[in-house]
Amino acid sequence: MQISDRIGRARVSGTVKLAQQARDLEEAGKTIIELAEGEPEHDTPPHIIDAAFEAARRGETRYTAVAGTTELRDAVSKKFLRDNKITYGIDQIIIGTGAKQLIFNALLATLNPADEVIIPAPYWVSYPDIVKIADGTPVIVDCPAHQAFKITAGDLEKTITPNTRWLLLNSPCNPSGAVYSADELRALAEVLRRHPQVAIMCDDIYEKIVFDGDDFATMAEVAPDLFDRVLTINGVSKSYAMTGWRIGYAGGPADLVQAMTKLQGQSTTNPSSIGQAAALAALTGPQDLLNQWLTRYRSHRDLVARRITGIQGLSLQPPAGAFYHFINCEQIIGQRTPDGSILAADADIIEFLLHVAGVGLVPGSEFGAPGYLRLCFAKSESELTAACDLIEQAIGKLS
Repeated sequence: MQISDRIGRARVSGTVKLAQQARDLEEAGKTIIELAEGEPEHDTPPHIIDAAFEAARRGETRYTAVAGTTELRDAVSKKFLRDNKITYGIDQIIIGTGAKQLIFNALLATLNPADEVIIPAPYWVSYPDIVKIADGTPVIVDCPAHQAFKITAGDLEKTITPNTRWLLLNSPCNPSGAVYSADELRALAEVLRRHPQVAIMCDDIYEKIVFDGDDFATMAEVAPDLFDRVLTINGVSKSYAMTGWRIGYAGGPADLVQAMTKLQGQSTTNPSSIGQAAALAALTGPQDLLNQWLTRYRSHRDLVARRITGIQGLSLQPPAGAFYHFINCEQIIGQRTPDGSILAADADIIEFLLHVAGVGLVPGSEFGAPGYLRLCFAKSESELTAACDLIEQAIGKLS
C-alpha cells in the first residue's frame, strides 16, 4: 500500500512509543514504574463522572454542533474571561478531541508549502511532526538551560523570515516546566508587532500547574493589540485528570475558528457528546481540588528534585510549572554498563534504565534537547521514591 510522503516525514510520537514499550514489558511479566507518559495520577473527580453519566441517561448521546455544544463553548468563554481576562464570543471558540487535534486543525487550516513555524526547543514531541504533516517547515530555536529553556526576543527577531506564519509557545512547557512571565511575553510581543504576518499559538494546557506563587500569563492577555493574531489553546486533560476524555478547547479569530471547524467537520465531526458534558462539569464545578492537587505536585516535584540531584552525573533545574523534571544526563553519556555497552546518547540511557532499573522515562532528544531525560512526577509518592531508588542503583553500576 502506498503511504503518503507527508506521513513518511512524520515520526512516531516518542512518548507514546516509550509508554507502549513499558506496557509491553509489563505484559511480559516485568515490573515497570512508568514515568514516561504525561498524565496525572488522579482519577477524574466523581462530580465530573456523575455529570457525564447523567448526560448519557438524558439521551445526550447524539451529534452536537461540530464546534461543540453552545453550553460548553459558553463555559469556555466565561473561563477565558475569569482566568485570563480574555473576551471570546461563541463564534470564536471551538471544542476539539483534545488540544492536540486543535493544534493539528489550526496548522492544517493555515499552512501552505514553504510556510514556517517557529518552535522553541525543548518542545512537546508532536509539534514539529504536526507542522510537517501540514506541509509546513518547523524552524527549531534552541533555548538552553541558561535561558531557563525559553526563547528570547533576540532569538525570535533573528529567526523570523518572510515565510514565518506561526510562533508556537507552550507555557508551562512540556518537557522543561518553563513558564513565561508577563514581561517575557511582552518582550516577544514587541518583536511580533514588527512582523504582522506571524500569528501566535499559545498552548496553555498546563495553565493550572504553576508553582511557587508565579502568576500565569498568556499572550492574548498581555498584548491585547495582537488579539486577532493569537490562538489560545487549552483543555481539561491535565488540569482535571481527564486525559482519556479527549476534550480540548481554543479561542481565536473567528475566521480561523471557522476554518478549523470546516476541517473538523470533514474529519472527526463533533467531539464526544459525553466528553463535552464532562468538560462542562469540570469548568463550571468546584475548583478547589486543583489547588489540592497543585500542593501535591509541588511536594512530588521537591521530593524527586532532592533525590535526583543527589545522584552523581544527574542534575536539574526545578520546573516552574507542569509536572515534569527535565534532567541533565550529559555526564553519564559515554559511560559503560555492567555488560560493557557504551551509553552513547540519552536514548541509550533510557533503554538502560527501562530494562535494568525497570523505570520508564523519555530521552531529551525526542524534545529537541539531547542530553536530557524527562521524568513525569505526577505519580504516587511511593512510586516516585521507588523509581529514584532504582535509578540511583542502576547508575551506580556504571563505569
